[in-house]
Amino acid sequence: MKKALIVLWLLIIFGCIGYIFWYTDWKYSLPTPVPKDYHAVAAGAYVALDGKLRVAHDKPVFIHFFNPDCPCSRFNIPYFKSLEKKYRDKIAFAIVVLNNRAYTAGQIQDKFDMDIPVSFDSSIAAACGVYSTPQAVLLDADRHLYYRGNYNKSRYCTDTRTNFAQMAIDSLFHNSYRPVFSAYALKAYGCQLPACTQ
Repeated sequence: MKKALIVLWLLIIFGCIGYIFWYTDWKYSLPTPVPKDYHAVAAGAYVALDGKLRVAHDKPVFIHFFNPDCPCSRFNIPYFKSLEKKYRDKIAFAIVVLNNRAYTAGQIQDKFDMDIPVSFDSSIAAACGVYSTPQAVLLDADRHLYYRGNYNKSRYCTDTRTNFAQMAIDSLFHNSYRPVFSAYALKAYGCQLPACTQ
């Protein structure tokens, strides 16, 4: 009888752990709810940074919208670093932190092990039409929105066959047509911004 109770408790515990993993995976596979007050920003629209990011004025700008408390954002760090390493001579990279907790630019730079501009100005997200993290925004050299969306299809940013952000960068530099992406690229998946309401 005692062994049966122990086995039953172990089954319940492992069942609960399995449910938590399943629920978390399911939750992050759903699109991020669009906030009620959301204003979409169309591709090609001018994005006024107005000195909010200290980036080169003669290069396209790649903005990484990041939340240190978002699991998707944390898993995305290596992929963002690889993009910055590959394109740093052609693109001005920056990070915009969207989080209610107090972080410093130095803490974020240490987390990424990168010395690039960091901003905490949430108005940049609104100007780019971003309401979820992680999100990538690519502005051309004239500050027009070229791409806003996901890094790739996987929430852990590991699906190299769907590197949407890199495809957008390559398209911009090859002066080819703007790529047409699926909902996996353009519909936000990940963590809601702290100020958003469901």
